[in-house]
Amino acid sequence: MMKKKILIVDDEPDMLAILQIRLESAGYEVFTAEDGEAGLAQVTKVKPDLVILDVMMPKLNGYQVCQNLKQAQATKGIPVILLTAKAEESDKFLGKACGADAYITKEYESDKLLEKMRELII
Repeated sequence: MMKKKILIVDDEPDMLAILQIRLESAGYEVFTAEDGEAGLAQVTKVKPDLVILDVMMPKLNGYQVCQNLKQAQATKGIPVILLTAKAEESDKFLGKACGADAYITKEYESDKLLEKMRELII
C-alpha cells in the first residue's frame, strides 16, 4: 500500500521538524515548504493527499494558499487543515470562508491532528 502524502507549509523550522517527525512516525510520507508560494509549488509537484497550512506566513498566508487550492480544478479536492496560533472566532470564520476542511489551533494534541487527518483522507 502506498503511503499517504502530506504537505506541511509553515515558516517555523521547529514546527516543521516536529510535525514531520510525528507524521512520519505515524506512517505518512511528509513534504514541507516554508512559505505560501513554495507550498503551492510543492502541491503541483507532489500532489499530496492532504495539506497542513500555517496561517501567518511570508509571501502568501495560509488563507490565500487554501483559497488558491480550493479554486483550482486540479487541487480543489485536496483536504486542507489550517494549523495556527490564531484562535479567534474571526480567524476560524476566515478559515471556513477560504475553504479549509479543518481549523486546529497550535496548542493541539497530536492525537487530535492525526484523528482529523484520518477522517479527511480515507
